[in-house]
Amino acid sequence: MRIGIEAQRLLRPHRHGMDIVALETIRALADYSQHEFVVFVKPDSAHFGLPSSPNIELVELPGGPYPVWEQYALPRAVKQYGIDLLHCTANTAPLRCSVPRVLTLHDIIFLENQPLLRGSLYQRFGNQYRRWNVPRIITECERVITVSHFERQRIIDHLKLDPARVVTIWNAVSDQFRLIDDAEQLANVRSQYNLPQEFIFFLGNTDPKKNVQGVLKALLLLKQEGKLSLPVVISNLPAASLDSILTDIGGQQLAGDIILCGYIPNHVLPLVYNAATVFLCPSLRESFGLPILEAMACGTPVITSTTSSMPEVAGDAALLVDPSSVEAMASQLDRLLKEPSLRDELRRKGLERATLFSWAATASNLLDVYADSIKVNQTISISNTQSSDY
Repeated sequence: MRIGIEAQRLLRPHRHGMDIVALETIRALADYSQHEFVVFVKPDSAHFGLPSSPNIELVELPGGPYPVWEQYALPRAVKQYGIDLLHCTANTAPLRCSVPRVLTLHDIIFLENQPLLRGSLYQRFGNQYRRWNVPRIITECERVITVSHFERQRIIDHLKLDPARVVTIWNAVSDQFRLIDDAEQLANVRSQYNLPQEFIFFLGNTDPKKNVQGVLKALLLLKQEGKLSLPVVISNLPAASLDSILTDIGGQQLAGDIILCGYIPNHVLPLVYNAATVFLCPSLRESFGLPILEAMACGTPVITSTTSSMPEVAGDAALLVDPSSVEAMASQLDRLLKEPSLRDELRRKGLERATLFSWAATASNLLDVYADSIKVNQTISISNTQSSDY
């Protein structure tokens, strides 16, 4: 097979969840030398981490803003490069395409809840484009892939799809996320990001689902009760956003306990997880929750949510908490900080849990979907041709 893979954001310097999933999937697919993979990306500055393999061709495809790129430049390139099937990896796809399409629909948060359309201008624009594109494209794709059983059921129920057309393929954890005991490396990352010897780690950003305000309210409650025993390191959250939230919740007294370290590149994250005492991931909604596994693979105890996909990913290897309850979040964090034996138990269970998710399995399952999608498309084409003969 000659497979086209849409990975338009793969070269941007600040990669996030869907970009990491696309990158690791492409790396794993490179092991299948009997197939050719053409990866279509928008030109940008970051080429680190990309696979170098004779069966992987990277095509930097200009074409203006993302909707224009996807709807016009991408279908033309599919024809030009002789693609048998196009896999769109980030929730949307071209409405017209000359080959079968497989869509990875990570989540349908953008269809569920108007309040979650708040966030940055980029996030709001992206959600509006998805709201326009997904209902139109979903019936045109041979298969829809999503990343958890929870999300699969949400997609089937909300979009009224035939369950046979929607496939769960779990994400996984990369090999770089592992136990690291190199004292020099750990000391360097502490110095670079101003990390204390012990700290609570939280991957925050402006997306409302990350529950930044709820987390800060829980930390403020602990602070007011004299129970916040460690500083809190928050990545990827602008200082202006932090100041605004602290003002809204009357939490300026918390400012001295928080260290903002900016964006942390994915290749540096394993060191930060290893340095952390506890990892917080009490999101309001996730389609998978990749950081949960990443922290576990680094031996970091995790607190995550009882909602959406997070219990499915975490199993019994994390403390689960209602993310809408400030008191519950504060109580569980206090408990984990006070009980070394509980942290040791979660560390052991987390390391075991992370081994259940591999990119090799993801790639193998994807190839099955590709082959099945081409077969289905060919069957439909033959049926349509026969029908037109009568």
